[in-house]
Amino acid sequence: MNVPDARPEVESLQAYSAPLEGRRGMLRLDFNENTVGPSPQVVEALRAIPAEQIAIYPEYDGLREALIANLSTQPPAAQPRPLQPEQIGLFNGVDAAIHAIFHAYGDRGDTLLTTSPTFGYYSPCARMQGMAIEAIPYRLPDFAFPLEEIRAALLEPVGTTTAQRPPRLLLICNPNNPTGTRLAPQPILELAAAAPHTLVVVDELYEAFSGDSVLPLADFAATPNLVVLRSLAKTAGLAGLRMGFAIGAGPVIDRIGRVTGPYDINSFAVTAAHAALVDQAYTDAYVAEVGRARTWLLDQLQSAGVRHHAGGGNYLLIWPGRPADAVEQGLRQAGILVRPMAGKPLIEGSLRVSIGTCAQMERFWQAYRELINSAAA
Repeated sequence: MNVPDARPEVESLQAYSAPLEGRRGMLRLDFNENTVGPSPQVVEALRAIPAEQIAIYPEYDGLREALIANLSTQPPAAQPRPLQPEQIGLFNGVDAAIHAIFHAYGDRGDTLLTTSPTFGYYSPCARMQGMAIEAIPYRLPDFAFPLEEIRAALLEPVGTTTAQRPPRLLLICNPNNPTGTRLAPQPILELAAAAPHTLVVVDELYEAFSGDSVLPLADFAATPNLVVLRSLAKTAGLAGLRMGFAIGAGPVIDRIGRVTGPYDINSFAVTAAHAALVDQAYTDAYVAEVGRARTWLLDQLQSAGVRHHAGGGNYLLIWPGRPADAVEQGLRQAGILVRPMAGKPLIEGSLRVSIGTCAQMERFWQAYRELINSAAA
């Protein structure tokens, strides 16, 4: 069958792989999701949605203000300049925000500067725009952030050829998925200030689990080339509804918003977001429980001599000492999902394990030990 050709960049593109089907009813430790569900206030608000609301286009009034109010309660709350509603972009999940950023600012011949390994969606977004990708590896053995290498690549002098132009985009996942690498806010601000021709995007999906946000120190008037991404997926449990935010200088957020649809976020997501932002105490309690579970699991791994790496975020890496795919399949048969890092540079042979509650991690550890011990017998 002959079909019309897409753009060359799309024809050669390999799409980012979405989560597998059939995950319901399993202990989901494979995609770093909230493992207990959203606040009861979210569920109650969704159940109370009147039927006529489904028949009309969504309304976003007040949601930007609600996020600003929520951010102002999280320490440290003092910012150089208070955020304004026009500095908040609303997106159908942070994935859509990332796509829009590339669509608005990336062009054929431009360069994306990022790290390796990192979130797998950055590269397809760059390739679909015809961009070159410069991915600088984390430093072994502890996966430290390659700050000097990034700085050197970022501060290339502006010239007349593509190779001489500074990167169009710098994308930093902080803490990084999947290595957990953390970078303090000040170096990020310094990078943005030193490279005004590069849009510096900080993906903070997992910030709540580590506390390294650049947002409290950001002055978007001084560094309008800085954009911060946030989500309600990992902490507040709204991954299934898709609710993401881009925060930055008003003119930049405006340009990113120009390449999105007028009603990309549905009414259910808006209602859930309002309820989740109000019940910050619920989210804080879940984040604290994840912290306790992480500490407990790290103790077990260290005592058992299991090679592992844990930085920031609600996940860690484990090297099981036998083929990771076989361990992943064994855990799946026990009703537990984890994610092999096959094909990922520097971490090939490891499993990424999301952190849930203490009880969930005890279940994981028992199944993991039984699987490893049975294989050794």
